[in-house]
Amino acid sequence: MKEHGACLIKGGADPFLDAFESLLPPEHDERPGLRLRGDCDLQQLLCARSEFSQSIFPSEISDYQPVRAILFNKSPENNWSLGWHQDRTVAVNSRENVAGFGPWTVKNNIIHAEPPFSYFQNMITIRVHLDSVTQHNAPLRVALGSHLLGKVEQDQLDLVIQNSRIHDCLAARGDVWVYATPILHCSEKSSSSNCRRVLQVDYSDQILPAPLDWAGLV
Repeated sequence: MKEHGACLIKGGADPFLDAFESLLPPEHDERPGLRLRGDCDLQQLLCARSEFSQSIFPSEISDYQPVRAILFNKSPENNWSLGWHQDRTVAVNSRENVAGFGPWTVKNNIIHAEPPFSYFQNMITIRVHLDSVTQHNAPLRVALGSHLLGKVEQDQLDLVIQNSRIHDCLAARGDVWVYATPILHCSEKSSSSNCRRVLQVDYSDQILPAPLDWAGLV
């Protein structure tokens, strides 16, 4: 994880799949990602001291809390691609005039802002695979080691990718991929007739400057 910025935990979500399935929306609209908020049961399942989180995270990051959850569901009817990028926005409780935060956007009625990049440096993202991921249904592709480069500007992106080792994050149902949030990643369109559902959750141990606060899951 420290060297490459990503690791696979095989079967990490197997004991919790029924719980995840029961808490996630049964239907998914045409948006590329459905941001999840307002579910106390999902918060309890994903919080730092839950049985699931403690089985995924090492003890030294046991104080990390989930700050955003997104359900991705690629299917023949709802398909898209995403070019190489770093995640640059966080979900917050309100729009406030705080130095270094912005521009601002609203996604699924949740306010998002681009913070100083330092807020991403200790963040961790997990992807819980509710369906298997093969080469045919758009695995996440990551540039190994790119999480150590800091903020990669757009004019440097192609060069970084050319000089990086690219890894396709294949997974079985119940597997969990864990990666450093700043890692460069992309995803192609799916060429499969099967659905590819992934629950992606961002975790952080940082406090945002008041009056800002993480939107969180509730």
